[in-house]
Amino acid sequence: MRRILLTVLDAASPAYRGRLAETYERQAGTDAAGFAAALAGLLAPPSQALPVATADDRSVWGPGGSADPVSIRGILERAEADLDQPWPVPLASAAARLHDDGDREGWESVLYERQRRLSRAAVAAAVLADDPVRGPRSLAEVLDGVWLFCEQSSWCWPAHDDAFRERGSVLPVVTAPYLDLGAGEVASLLAWVDQLIGDRLEARYPGIRSRVRYEMRVRIFEPFTRRRDWHWLGLDGDVHNWNPWIHGNVLVAALRLLDDPAEADERAAIVALALEGIDRYVSVLPDDGAIDEGYAYWWNGACRALEALDVVRHATGGVLDASGITALRETVAFPHRMHLGADWYLNLADGQARVSAAQPWHALHRAAIAAGDRDAAAHAAAHRTPGSPAAIEHPGFGRLLRGITDPAWIAAAQDSSPFPRDVWLPSTEVLLARSHGGTARGLTMAAKGGHNGEHHNHNDVGSFIVASDGVPVVVDAGRPTYTLQTFGPDRYDIWTMQSGWHNVPVIDGREQPPGAEFAASGVEASIGDDSVFSAELSGAYPGVGPWHRTVRLERAAGRVVVSDAWTPAARATSQIPVVERARNERDETHASTSGAGTRRTEVRLLLAGDVVRDGDAVAVTPLEGATPVRISWPAGVEASLVVRELDDPVLTSVWGAKLTRLDLDVTDRDAIAVTVELDQTNAEDTR
Repeated sequence: MRRILLTVLDAASPAYRGRLAETYERQAGTDAAGFAAALAGLLAPPSQALPVATADDRSVWGPGGSADPVSIRGILERAEADLDQPWPVPLASAAARLHDDGDREGWESVLYERQRRLSRAAVAAAVLADDPVRGPRSLAEVLDGVWLFCEQSSWCWPAHDDAFRERGSVLPVVTAPYLDLGAGEVASLLAWVDQLIGDRLEARYPGIRSRVRYEMRVRIFEPFTRRRDWHWLGLDGDVHNWNPWIHGNVLVAALRLLDDPAEADERAAIVALALEGIDRYVSVLPDDGAIDEGYAYWWNGACRALEALDVVRHATGGVLDASGITALRETVAFPHRMHLGADWYLNLADGQARVSAAQPWHALHRAAIAAGDRDAAAHAAAHRTPGSPAAIEHPGFGRLLRGITDPAWIAAAQDSSPFPRDVWLPSTEVLLARSHGGTARGLTMAAKGGHNGEHHNHNDVGSFIVASDGVPVVVDAGRPTYTLQTFGPDRYDIWTMQSGWHNVPVIDGREQPPGAEFAASGVEASIGDDSVFSAELSGAYPGVGPWHRTVRLERAAGRVVVSDAWTPAARATSQIPVVERARNERDETHASTSGAGTRRTEVRLLLAGDVVRDGDAVAVTPLEGATPVRISWPAGVEASLVVRELDDPVLTSVWGAKLTRLDLDVTDRDAIAVTVELDQTNAEDTR
């Protein structure tokens, strides 16, 4: 089998050489042809290749060890509670349900809890290794978890498997394992378990390691090297967050589990192939470090690349170090550049405006230190709350181990987020500007150009948001719970994906279609006393005349002004059909027509909080007690409010029970200016 794999690797197409390859070849003192051989000589032995001490190092894992005691205490409590419960079982019927009603949460949520339980058990086994009663009991728990994963028919998440598409099976086909995010996560989990507790597990249960290595070869290494048509490889230039996520996990598994001396060349070849894959991601990452999927996806895209390359730095004794690459250095700043306030962030595409605070902040902290970015390090340290755990098991086992054993992170003092006054990211055409730098108080506005073929795309060219005291008021809804529909042909039947539910116009009844060809043009950003975004939006709509939008933060006046100007005649003569969609809103029909056959043109704003009409304005009381906002428009413009009741848990966790859309009818006009300002009418202070 090893000879076959190496033959496949040797016969592969010429290696891709991008930014990462150029950096690594220079550091290794070799060229592309000699890199794999040089890498074999640089890699540490498997037992030392991953940057976490084994359970045998009692200075880390023993009583009074350097592992974070707060984290350890919580993990042990949860692991103890696990022992009284049956192991979670992801059922076949839950996997098959994907093809009935599109539900994917029922299977995935059970699988996630199985992974977390094994993570807790492994840490408990390491910490309690000297306890004559609890130590063996914890090892038995690890054995059960490892064996359950080895017996699990597929590590692939059902929503990603090609079993139905290629073979007509609603369940995984065990002879054709699919390498996806889920398979990569299990591979990484088992590799980190082996690193931490593998020696002790094998000593008590001889044979378990060989079973893990067999499953890893069949499910991970062989598919990875044999099939080179995985969409996440990015061979067509479309590289997204799956790339570093999966490649990083394959890399970890190869470094640790290909530990037979006869596998040394194969190990180096697979690591080199994984690095070639990550190179494709690094090479398309823009020099400004922006992520078109938004902040929420940074953690499982750019951050995954940073973590994988940090492992490579460790595994090569610091010889291979990618931290100097501009795009990687700049992407370290992306989280704090997108920060609105507290746990609110500018959300784009499928990203959420508020995601779980349980992110691997230690990974950002390490990357920021390596890049010399004090602001990014401060933003990470803002989440190092005294008395809180350095990491928890939810983001993944490798991330847990890195977080609770990183001395710099454990010792980090809580800091403050930097809140830069202005951020302009030309690669994604996103401008974010706030009233004052260094604070979330006051108004923050953000606007985007871009196109409708972005990763995890929503049809939102020209959209904008406004936050009060860091809390979004004019908002992007984000995404609901993922289902089969989310990434299928009916994606844009989901209301949150449609431009009609973003802060963009409906022009002559037309909404924006998906596709990279539907894009903004002439996008400009001006930063000064006022910060201004301007763009031509007509290219995002089929068959309309010029529509120019300007979004201006007027700092002296303390307001955001959104100005639109257009050419009505060009709309009226267009023969391109209106984008029609079935909708659930009872009062939505007014958006399509107005009068005798005239299609309506509207400027729309989606609002969060309590909204009250007040003449030619609405007063909005934001979530979380932020300063109220007043949104006003010219007299004579017909306005209506459309309330969208929310029942999806992903949306309600962010916005509560409802969102409200403000529709301004501008059918008979050729310009409008909408003003958003803090409403101090009933404020006790001016903040």
